[in-house]
Amino acid sequence: MSSISKREILKYVGCTSQLFGVKEYRMIGGKADGVRAVDVKNGTGLEFTVLPDRCLDIYGLSYKGINLSYLSKTGIVAPQYYNDRGAQWLRSFFAGLLTTCGLTHAGAACVDNGEELGIHGRIGNTPAEEVHAGSEWEDDIPVMRVKGKMREANVFGENLMLSREIVCRYGENKIYINDTVENLGYREEPLMILYHINLGYPLLSEKSYFAANSLEVIPSTDEAAKGLSEYNKCLPPTPGFFEHVFYHDLKADSEGRTFAALVNPELNLAVAIRFNKNQLSRLTQWKQMGAGDYVMGIEPCNCHTKGRAEARKDGTLQYIKPGEVKHFNVEIEVVDGEENINTLLASIK
Repeated sequence: MSSISKREILKYVGCTSQLFGVKEYRMIGGKADGVRAVDVKNGTGLEFTVLPDRCLDIYGLSYKGINLSYLSKTGIVAPQYYNDRGAQWLRSFFAGLLTTCGLTHAGAACVDNGEELGIHGRIGNTPAEEVHAGSEWEDDIPVMRVKGKMREANVFGENLMLSREIVCRYGENKIYINDTVENLGYREEPLMILYHINLGYPLLSEKSYFAANSLEVIPSTDEAAKGLSEYNKCLPPTPGFFEHVFYHDLKADSEGRTFAALVNPELNLAVAIRFNKNQLSRLTQWKQMGAGDYVMGIEPCNCHTKGRAEARKDGTLQYIKPGEVKHFNVEIEVVDGEENINTLLASIK
C-alpha cells in the first residue's frame, strides 16, 4: 500500500485521515487538564502521541495495537505542577516513549557553583511555542510532521532555545527526532542533554533482551555492579527491585552512527534507537525491573547521570558558546519480524 501514489490513494478515501495523519486536541480532567496533544498515525500500524506542553515529548507508542512504551503511574502531568526541587521531578515524570532531560543540567539532583539543581533539569516540563502539526506530500509520500520551540531562560542567566521537529513517513516504521540547541545569550553555558527513551510491556518482558555493540559497560553504582554480568537480560516484574544503571561506550561506524535495541523474540518485535556519537557520545541504559515500575530505558546523551557538579569535577561537562548551534538527531525504529531482527543484530560484532 505504501507504494501507491497520491492520486491512487485518493480514489479509495474521502479524507486521508482514514489512513494516516495527525489529530490535535486538549486533555480534560486531573493533572493532565488542558495539556495539548497531537496523535500521529503512519498508516501501517505505528501510532504515537506528542505533547506540545511537555517539550514536544512523546507519550504512548504502539505498533499494530501492541504497546511499546512505558507509561509511569503519574500519568500525564501539566507543566504548572512541575517542582524543580530535589527528586520532585519524579512526581511529573510520565516517562512515555520520550522524556527530554536538560538543557543546562541532566542527571541526579546536586548543587553546582551554589545553584540547586533538581533531577534531570527543566526542559521536559517546558511548553512549546510556535507549534505546527500537519501532513504533507513529499515525493508522492505522505509525511507527518510536528515541530516547535522550547526556551530555557533565566534573567541574568542562560538563554537557550531547543527547536524540535518530529517526522514520521507513511509506510515507514520510524520516528525521526531532529533537534537543534542554540545559545541565544552572550556567555558560554553548560549543555547537558539526555533522551530518556522508555520501553515497556509487552515489548519488555522476561523474554526480552538488550542489544548493543558495546565496547565497554560500566555500572553507575555498587548496586548496578551486582547485575553487570546480566546487564542485557530482563527479569519478570520484581517487587523491591532497585534500578540498575549502566554506561555504554558503543562502537560506531566511520561517520559516528550507532544504535542500541530492545528485542522481544517471542513477539518478533524490536525497537532500535539510532544516533550519532559525534553528537551524543554516550549511552545510558536504565534497567528497572520493579513491579509496577517495569521499564528499560535506552538513553542517548552527551553526559553521565551523576549530575552537573560531578560532571564539572571530572571534566566531562560540555558547553555551548554564545551564538553556537548544536544538532542532535535520534531515530526510533520498530523492527518487525525475525528476518529483520536478525539483519539488525548482524551488525553487532
